[in-house]
Amino acid sequence: MHSTQRSRPVSLALAAAPALLALCIAALLLRFPPDRYSFYPRCPIHDLFGILCPGCGTTRALAALLHGHLHEALQLNALTTLLMPLAIAYALTACLRLLQRKPISLPQPPAPAIYATLTAAALFTVARNL
Repeated sequence: MHSTQRSRPVSLALAAAPALLALCIAALLLRFPPDRYSFYPRCPIHDLFGILCPGCGTTRALAALLHGHLHEALQLNALTTLLMPLAIAYALTACLRLLQRKPISLPQPPAPAIYATLTAAALFTVARNL
């Protein structure tokens, strides 16, 4: 069956799956805050090299956002916090496309945007480790 010919229940299930996963992760972060529980994965870059990578603090920043603490989230990981609206917009777009029975694909940004993003992540990493 071609992806645009799937049944309505399958389309609804595919659209709901990411939202359900996000809700489960949010519930986990709310119930078991990362600053009080140690079962969350540790950053291998931080463990090996002693520096904060671009992703360090993301779990704690997401937990802070869920509690409405924007300032704390920005302090824990500004890059993740500032990119969160883009991630939410993409997730909503993907869900809508699934509901409309349209195929979804990963964004294909132009090369300059990719280089700018990588440069911003590298500068963020250097700045947070000074």
